[in-house]
Amino acid sequence: MSSTVPTMESLECDWDCSQLFSTIQSVGPAGSGFASSEPNQTHSNSGLDESNLKLSIIEERKRRRMMSNRESARRSRMRKQKHLENLRNLVNQLRIENRELTSRLRFLLYHCHRVRTDNDSLRSEYTALRQKLSDMQQILLFKQLQQFSSTWPYNNVPVMSEQTPPPLII
Repeated sequence: MSSTVPTMESLECDWDCSQLFSTIQSVGPAGSGFASSEPNQTHSNSGLDESNLKLSIIEERKRRRMMSNRESARRSRMRKQKHLENLRNLVNQLRIENRELTSRLRFLLYHCHRVRTDNDSLRSEYTALRQKLSDMQQILLFKQLQQFSSTWPYNNVPVMSEQTPPPLII
């Protein structure tokens, strides 16, 4: 028969062995087989209670930290959600403002085009009227010269017909 020697890895397990340690510690000196006295037992229990208290304090701190982290994460998500909502509202407001400004720009461009067209038309009309005025002034001057020349006593120059005005030199 082959005998196998257990190794450290085979002896390790996931069991809670804390109760075994408390009973082992409560037994007296090795090999005596007698239980220890009452004061030793309370001392070992108080050590166990102290370690349990430390563990429970640590666990409580972990639990509080976890709760605090969860609450902080929740607040952070809420802030992020509120920020995103504010950004969406801002985007909507800016889109509306953009549409309004685009509409106003189209309106102004249309009226600007109309004013330019009207202005060009008025300039053309101004040029035509200015030319007519200039022509009328020349005709008037010619008539005045004609009257003056007809009253001149030593008029040797023949009078031109009124139908064809002489060419004007400007």
